[in-house]
Amino acid sequence: MKKSSSIFVFLIFLSFLNLSLTWAASNSVYETFLQCLTNHTTNKIDNISNIVYTQTNPSYTSVLRAYIRNARFNVSSAPKPLIIITPLQESHVQSTIICSKQVGYQLKIRSGGHDYEGISYISDTQFFILDMFNFRSISVEIDQESAWVGAGATLGEVYYRIWEKSKVHGFPAGVCPTVGVGGHLSGAGYGNMLRKYGLSVDNVVDAKIVDVQGRILDRKAMGEDLFWAIKGGGGASFGVILSYKIKLVTVPKTVTVFRIEKLIEAGGTDMAYKFQIVAPTTDNNLFLRMLLQPVTRNKTKTVRVSVLSLYLGDSNSLVSLLAKEYPELGLKKENCLEMSWIDSVLWWGNFDNGTNPDVLLDRNLDSSSFLKRKSDYVQKPIPKSSLNLLWKKMIELGKPGLVFNAYGGRMNEIASTETPFPHRIGNLFKIQYSVNWAEPGAESDKNFISQIRSLHSFMTPFVSNNPRSAYLNYRDLDIGVNQNGKESFNEGKVYGEKYFNGNFDRLVKVKTMVDPNNFFRNEQSIPTLPSKI
Repeated sequence: MKKSSSIFVFLIFLSFLNLSLTWAASNSVYETFLQCLTNHTTNKIDNISNIVYTQTNPSYTSVLRAYIRNARFNVSSAPKPLIIITPLQESHVQSTIICSKQVGYQLKIRSGGHDYEGISYISDTQFFILDMFNFRSISVEIDQESAWVGAGATLGEVYYRIWEKSKVHGFPAGVCPTVGVGGHLSGAGYGNMLRKYGLSVDNVVDAKIVDVQGRILDRKAMGEDLFWAIKGGGGASFGVILSYKIKLVTVPKTVTVFRIEKLIEAGGTDMAYKFQIVAPTTDNNLFLRMLLQPVTRNKTKTVRVSVLSLYLGDSNSLVSLLAKEYPELGLKKENCLEMSWIDSVLWWGNFDNGTNPDVLLDRNLDSSSFLKRKSDYVQKPIPKSSLNLLWKKMIELGKPGLVFNAYGGRMNEIASTETPFPHRIGNLFKIQYSVNWAEPGAESDKNFISQIRSLHSFMTPFVSNNPRSAYLNYRDLDIGVNQNGKESFNEGKVYGEKYFNGNFDRLVKVKTMVDPNNFFRNEQSIPTLPSKI
């Protein structure tokens, strides 16, 4: 008995010793990092420790949680950074890179926190977070039809600042207003004007990045290869994006939106099938999105088909257009809402009609639901017979939904090699697989993730293949993970060719040129070329 008690006490002693050593090591890293940061920072602030948060800082948890947008990773068991750095000026970013390299820690870069797999703020290795939320400046020059936007600004803030200066300008980017500029644009970015103006990055004309050596480079200084890479290849593989210069686009004073819903028993199947024919080929001023969602009506499980629009014009011309092209929709003038472009941003963001645009400035911090997303590209219409099988599968699973985003128009006019994003001509639409849930816990995660994987598997015959393409900004670790070891290139090729198709090789060459030691890395970063032995 005494012997077992002694062993128990000894084990407790070892545990405390281990904790003490861990704390001491962490504290030593912090002190070294802080001193390095101070030495390398110009325009000194009163106390540089005010922008550096350790795990013992009372504000650490609130800073970490503020931009976690997937509740799956907002749990105590999720890996936490040793330090969070919240830079206020460019030299803080430069010194963070230099000093992270010096202490040998991985650096994760977060702008808005909307990475679906959380890889901007979690890691299986010891890491820091460089949180860019203070880099939110937006400088709009209407006479130049351009704007410089900070990587930490949100899309909602960008739209609002454009609207402040002009009621006939906008920018083609995402419909979720809290998404950060840095991640959205560096991963290509798209929204409901892509058939008229292309992707967000098709309207980027300059950028500022801090490279692995801590240099601030604009387009001229970085060169066209690196500039090309950060327009869709994911900025976090190449450096830290400080800002992008965007080209504004013109929008009419009046735009039109609508939402038509039908159950599959009441014309929904015909409406869904015809969407695939009309949406990618109709007038470039019209963007259509289709939502497919399992629902219960009168105690019977079914599927609801919804079609949403943004039309850069008035309702009369839209109703006339779709009466000819898409009679299955049954669109009437009373289904349409005419409004200003900024009000359409609010409508697409699911705000009530009449909401003040200043709601776009609300970052809605520390708010998230449990979610999983996947993506696909469709190049041939899915037959009605196969849609009927899809309805059965969705009803069987019960939760995951699908979002069809129409391509065509301007997307068909831009070469697949123009940016790293290759999914242009030949693609009718992109599918987003979507499932959200409210119940916390590993069992819920396993259940709903299994459902969405099952639906993705079911869709295999109807989507692109060799490779089965995917969209980088719909981050999906199911399609491959990089351990960033000796097999980094081969591991990266698995997901890299799905996200970038033939552009993957050029991205690898750029990565090898600008970051040969792979400092900027994550679970799905661009790898370097394998070293020759």
